[in-house]
Amino acid sequence: MNNRGPLVIGIAGGSGSGKTTVAQTILQRVGPERISFLQHDAYYKPLSGLPPAQRVDVNFDHPNSLETELLTKHILQLKEGHPVEVPIYDFSTHTRTDRTYTVQPRRVILLEGILIFTEAGLRDLFDIKLFVDTDSDLRFIRRLERDISERGRTLDMVVKQYLSTVRPMHLEFVEPSKRYADVIIPEGGFNTAALDMVVARIETMLS
Repeated sequence: MNNRGPLVIGIAGGSGSGKTTVAQTILQRVGPERISFLQHDAYYKPLSGLPPAQRVDVNFDHPNSLETELLTKHILQLKEGHPVEVPIYDFSTHTRTDRTYTVQPRRVILLEGILIFTEAGLRDLFDIKLFVDTDSDLRFIRRLERDISERGRTLDMVVKQYLSTVRPMHLEFVEPSKRYADVIIPEGGFNTAALDMVVARIETMLS
């Protein structure tokens, strides 16, 4: 850990693996007032130039679909003590809105996303790399429930996207990135023992 700057933690794992649950647990136990929280999927590239019918065919599970350069810039700005304006993405229309929200610099920078360990430049910024490892059937069920209830998708849309891009991109990019993790957490937020150790390690490094 760089004693002159904040602790940077990355949480990766497949879609529906429980990354957000792990992140929320860390936020609650370490303290949200000590953490700058970022999510990689806020940085999907703007698709306002594409007709809505074409946006749904974009491969959102490929690293090229994300503006990782902007995310990296934001992490470096937070490390230097500057606030950042994070884009707000509308998943129902598959495009970035013209609104942002402010994230203030704090002692911990916490980032979660399925592809954050695939980019070497981004990966090198992390002091701790966590990978949430969950069986594919559970991940699919969670994604199905989330996309239907929160993102306005139909069953057919979710299944089509899972088979055409989510599963193959997971096998090509997400699963191989597990080798870069410092800690692998099976079953995500349900693994109390692993989370206890992670939180204790964070507290030790902060002190």
